Amino acid sequence: MSVDTRQHLIAERSFLRSRLAELPGAARLTRMSTESRLAAIEQVLNEPAGRVPARVRLTFNGRPVIRSHGIFADFGTKAVSAFADAVAAVAASLTAPLAAMGPIPNREQNQLLITGTAVGSFGFELEEHGNGQLPLEEQSVVGLAIERTRQLLASSIAKDDEQLADAASDLDRRALEKVRTFVSTMAESEAFCAIQYGLHTVRFSSVGEVRDAVDRLSRDHLIEEEVELQGVFEGALPHRRSFEFTVAGQDIIVGKISPAIEHPSAINAHLGEQVAARFMRTRVGTGRPRYLLLAMPWQANILDIA
Repeated sequence: MSVDTRQHLIAERSFLRSRLAELPGAARLTRMSTESRLAAIEQVLNEPAGRVPARVRLTFNGRPVIRSHGIFADFGTKAVSAFADAVAAVAASLTAPLAAMGPIPNREQNQLLITGTAVGSFGFELEEHGNGQLPLEEQSVVGLAIERTRQLLASSIAKDDEQLADAASDLDRRALEKVRTFVSTMAESEAFCAIQYGLHTVRFSSVGEVRDAVDRLSRDHLIEEEVELQGVFEGALPHRRSFEFTVAGQDIIVGKISPAIEHPSAINAHLGEQVAARFMRTRVGTGRPRYLLLAMPWQANILDIA
């Protein structure tokens, strides 16, 4: 049940209770009908509440937008599709690495629905399609993907290479490319946008800022490369999916662990062993590189897993 539906039922329940208190004793049929409807509402409201689906508000401005009246259909369709593709790719990459080509895994489960138009600058209200029955306090994969996409876009606006490196360091290459495509779609059409998710909003203030973001997200500025490093693991925090690794003859590096690694706790059974490990190294500009462990450098033994 959506928040709007629940609030509507609560308001109707309050109205019906007031009406019952005011009904004359002779109005038996009206009383019976009102009591029946009130009982039905109480039953629905007393059912365990499911998690509210993730919702995001995407509004546009610039050349394709005619004030709050409308938006050119070719741009609107292309931009919303590019944003939905970015969220779906980020969502899929949170659970497993993406292949370089082919369909995005779990595309059906990670789709966004257009549920309405947003006033002000013209735009759309989007909602995740398959919200499942997660506990209320848990965030869905789609919700997490929307937030990660928002963080990356916010970092592309900020003039801070370290912040952008942090936001991009554990995103799959293909997912990152989908976010680039969304920003490039706006730049090509001389548009800019605002994205509101929960209490947080990222807002491009001009087409120039969008073009700057395209440059900052480009492969020339945001560089990702696979590297193999010799050294020893000093420790891992499985719940945080992070590690410390001393590179031979160099300092300790701290990084994140790929979703492809199912049992990160197995690292702690091999501390101090000399290994050759594969990492994704992400560097923005001349900033400090970030590392993502792509695979275990040994065959994990299930008996070693804590």
